[in-house]
Amino acid sequence: MPKTSARLLALLSLLQTRRDWPGALLAERLEVSPRTVRRDIDRLRELGYPIATFKGPDGGYRLDSGTRLPPLLFDDEQAVALAVALRTAVTGGAGIEEAAARALTTVRQVMPARLRHRIDTLQVTAVERPESRPAPQAGHELIMVLGAAVHAREVLRFDYGPQSSLRRAEPHHLVTWGGRWYLVAWDLDREDWRTFRADRIVPRLPAGPRFAPRELPGGTVTAFVTGRFLGADGSGGSGGRPCRGEVILGLPAAEVSPYVRDGVVEELGPDRCRLVLGSWSWTGLASAVGRFDADIEVVGPAELKDAFARLARRFAAASA
Repeated sequence: MPKTSARLLALLSLLQTRRDWPGALLAERLEVSPRTVRRDIDRLRELGYPIATFKGPDGGYRLDSGTRLPPLLFDDEQAVALAVALRTAVTGGAGIEEAAARALTTVRQVMPARLRHRIDTLQVTAVERPESRPAPQAGHELIMVLGAAVHAREVLRFDYGPQSSLRRAEPHHLVTWGGRWYLVAWDLDREDWRTFRADRIVPRLPAGPRFAPRELPGGTVTAFVTGRFLGADGSGGSGGRPCRGEVILGLPAAEVSPYVRDGVVEELGPDRCRLVLGSWSWTGLASAVGRFDADIEVVGPAELKDAFARLARRFAAASA
């Protein structure tokens, strides 16, 4: 029989992997008696873990949420993933940088030496594009309020913009784009879809009545948001940057994405990726794609292919 401390850790790890655990199955997995399982459950409860008991033929135990945060147990991959996420949280623009740094310090202190070394080798420096003024950030409290309204499907009333105009909207998604947070919502007064910058929203509480979710143009929130920012309005029209094209590059996505802040990069393989990008002219779009030292396959539209042909003639003449 394993020692009590090791057995408690094994029991806690099992409870975190599924919602309900029959007592007999826990005893079998731990190779102990049902009586020992009951004693170990009581010990975990004394440590602050909210473990509920459920009745029935396969009566057993369930790890519930409680009023305070008990100690957590992570496997090696989860611990490393958590530390990496905390280290990169400074680029999220949600105003949680200080809290993320403190959480990372706490996690690192309790890590085994082998994991601590892996984390310490990852040094991330957030470098933003030079701007005339820093991008405003939405505080984490505001993000939580907006996220709660999206989850509850409740009409949101808020003051928006420099003029603080009153808006009423059905919040559907909370997204990030280019280091900023945006709320995708159906504007009730204008009867149209809108993307609101979160840092310009001042909610009026309490929230309004619940609503039935509408179908988002484009099918997915990703398609809708990229359409709004890259040219298409999500319903077949055009707006923003009028020229939008799609190509396949002979480069890994990781080498392309840092240089297309306003584009969409999709990995197709170890050495291929799909790039969707917008511009104010087809020639400008072709030039932006042509800066990559890689083979280019134009998916569309025809105007982009024509722009590449014009540039090819110009470059050929220049080289002669």
